[in-house]
Amino acid sequence: MSRAYPFVTVDVFTDTRFGGNQLAVFPDAAGLSDGEMQSLAAEFNLSETTFVLPPEDPANTARVRIFTPTYEMPFAGHPNVGTAYVLAGLGRDDGGALRFEELAGLVSIEVERDASGTIAGATIAAPQPLSLGHELSTRDIAICTGLDASDVMTAAHPPIQASVGFPFVIAEVSAEALTRATPDITGFRRVLESTPEIGGRLSVYIYAHDGEGLRARMFSPLSNIWEDPATGSAATPLVSLLLSLSDKDSVRHDIRQGVEMGRPSLLRVAARRTEDGIRATVSGGCVPVLKGEALV
Repeated sequence: MSRAYPFVTVDVFTDTRFGGNQLAVFPDAAGLSDGEMQSLAAEFNLSETTFVLPPEDPANTARVRIFTPTYEMPFAGHPNVGTAYVLAGLGRDDGGALRFEELAGLVSIEVERDASGTIAGATIAAPQPLSLGHELSTRDIAICTGLDASDVMTAAHPPIQASVGFPFVIAEVSAEALTRATPDITGFRRVLESTPEIGGRLSVYIYAHDGEGLRARMFSPLSNIWEDPATGSAATPLVSLLLSLSDKDSVRHDIRQGVEMGRPSLLRVAARRTEDGIRATVSGGCVPVLKGEALV
């Protein structure tokens, strides 16, 4: 006999329906197996789907599991913002605060409300301080993105793997190159095979300075995500990296993403120096879209 599990979908990092990054949320996922969660994420075929379970520590709000269509994520940005928005709408926040247990650690969240008091989005704190990993060449980035090596800018930093919960290769490119970049799955395979130091997965986050803000794009075709409209788990290490290259105590940046996909997104990102390293937060709005039941 089939079992029914309610779900909702929301658009995240936007205040406009059909913009931002899509997310499916199962607010009561107890009883689903790992395989069923992965199958449901593959069925939705969004960049991520979240499953809300009872917390292991009753002091926390929930245990949240995040699945792409092909694997489980230890942490991601828009799934946390969107899941917090959904649970707050169900009255499951604690005075506007939520704490999610995830594979990467505990994620603290503050609910955002608009001038009328309506829940509008959330601010999440990444679970880990900035850590830097393997450097890649400009040629590696060019191979993955269909650009020329000369399009990749290295004056500030080389292309480098950075993480505050999940690793991304971060590279600066010119504004014109950002617009014409195209993911090349064969190129991704070549770079991954030749660079075992990356750790088995390759997600490339390219960005450009645009006036007072930043624009970005994220490609991860080997994970069945050709392009992501908004990537909080990449925006947070980017801004943390930029802070690490300065003598400032904190920085804030607005990052626009998803423009080339027709799903414009706005991520408000901040990073600050702390005793245990550089910590980051990301904020954004949410808009509800669908609700229904999935049969398993």
